[in-house]
Amino acid sequence: MADLMDHPTRVRRGEELDLSKLEPFLRSRFPSEPGPLSLQQFPSGHSNLTYLLHLGDREMVLRRPPFGSKVKTAHDMGREFRVLSGLHSLYVPAPKVLFYCDDQSILGVPFYLMEPIHGVILRRDPPAGLSFPPATARRLSESFVENLALLHSLDYAAVGLSDLGKPQGYLERQVRGWIERYHGSKTHSYPEVEKISEWMQQHIPSTGGASLIHNDYKYDNVVLDQGDITKIIGVLDWEMCTIGDPLADLGTTLAYWIDAADPEELQEQRSGPTTYLGSFTRKELVEYYAQRTGRDVSRVPFFLTLALFKLAVIVQQIYYRFHLGITKDERFASMPRRIQILLRAALHSVQTGKI
Repeated sequence: MADLMDHPTRVRRGEELDLSKLEPFLRSRFPSEPGPLSLQQFPSGHSNLTYLLHLGDREMVLRRPPFGSKVKTAHDMGREFRVLSGLHSLYVPAPKVLFYCDDQSILGVPFYLMEPIHGVILRRDPPAGLSFPPATARRLSESFVENLALLHSLDYAAVGLSDLGKPQGYLERQVRGWIERYHGSKTHSYPEVEKISEWMQQHIPSTGGASLIHNDYKYDNVVLDQGDITKIIGVLDWEMCTIGDPLADLGTTLAYWIDAADPEELQEQRSGPTTYLGSFTRKELVEYYAQRTGRDVSRVPFFLTLALFKLAVIVQQIYYRFHLGITKDERFASMPRRIQILLRAALHSVQTGKI
């Protein structure tokens, strides 16, 4: 079988870790591991940084905030560690964490370590050598939604996470907060922002309940079994997890889910094989979610608009660091175009009421 696993590569320039400080700390935690320390970086993702460490025969994954970020609430390593510490026993796809370090003399920021999850991660297209016929695409679409429905059904209070968020007023805070974050990181003038902002503030629906929500659930944040890629064995990137309206989580997933009939500029944004024959359309995804959960999904266009706007603001915040010269990652240079595309898609949702 071809090697379809997700592999790290060399560390990006400007995102190196100080091994002279990290190694003694790790050896104090794992004194029985005599082998050398080596470090690689997982190349995808634009937010918290993820590295694979080898200390002798022991493999560990290290998560730390991005260099130069001042948005502390978005990169709270202690909070992310706490979520995963409680969640893994209840929800097996959540990574198993090892320990958290808030001693900033080690890396200059808090970080935590967790056990790796070895599997396949689907990005824009399936990896070479992977058969992806319509029946597989269909079953994976179903598994993907079933796993989201499972997450939304968890008894989060049973693992001590009931104080993770405040369900009352969640949507109002989301709308207000993302508008404020946009203006706090503004570098360009986008005419869509005012129209979208005004519409969202006037059309906030009543909440559809409270669930543990991932807030970034998409194909390249799930790990699949190499022997059966329709089976989800891991869910990654829990930095935005909270207690909130489950339809907001569904909206975020829809914002990433590109349909085959979408315009070309949206096709450019595709981060998973959602347009392949057999895959759900956004409409089918919503219908299947409603079938699995029994939830009223009639207001989903609002949640898609909010999610598209939120993604645009997240990209804007990342670009803002690049604009100021805080980060040198050249991937960020083209982000204004992506922001514009996401805002146009959000405004289209406002104007048509469609997903």
